[in-house]
Amino acid sequence: METAVIISAKSEWKAVKALFPAAEIQDFPYGECFATQMGRFLVRFFHAGWGKTASGGALQYVISHHAPALTVNLGTCGGFEGLMRQGEVLLVEKTFIYDMVELMGDFGTLERYYTTELDLSWLTHAPFPVRRGTIASADGDLLPAKIPHLQTRGALAADWESASLAWVANKNGARLLILRAVSDLVSPNGGEAYNNIELFRERTKSIMKMLVDQLPAWLEAAYAPPSP
Repeated sequence: METAVIISAKSEWKAVKALFPAAEIQDFPYGECFATQMGRFLVRFFHAGWGKTASGGALQYVISHHAPALTVNLGTCGGFEGLMRQGEVLLVEKTFIYDMVELMGDFGTLERYYTTELDLSWLTHAPFPVRRGTIASADGDLLPAKIPHLQTRGALAADWESASLAWVANKNGARLLILRAVSDLVSPNGGEAYNNIELFRERTKSIMKMLVDQLPAWLEAAYAPPSP
């Protein structure tokens, strides 16, 4: 069984590539990719690029051309201060897009259309401590003023890609596991990584190493037969 791993941000991809110095890097229409054996699993890593458009298109390409039994998205996110801790991993169960504006019709319909609940019933257990919950996505860093509204919708964190990936996976009936670790905390008063890109890059290195190191155990949990 083949597993695809989607990596979005450039800093995340750079950190992952550094963990596989012997990998044969190839190109696909959205960026770079490589295959590696992780224990008994064949895993293909794809750099989709940041943002909803690149991530959604890349995932559709991967599903159409490789038909993986499972797709995993590993990455970072901005956690809401007071709800999550820096370094904490969010196992995403629900996503929604929050940067759309509807002035001619019913915004509620649009909002519901781009809300996705991920079916994780096939995941036998979580092999590492995680928070299960909702993430909000938009093409842009989170504006602190939006946090109170996002919290009313149940979000614990925000990123650029998860909602697009979840929406495309759901349309294809494909299994998707999203694991996002908090690289920086954001509150209505601002974000600790805003105007401090080096903080994000340094934390991303350790986060991506942690998530890649943990990946084989997640695959065992994903592919294990359900308990009788």
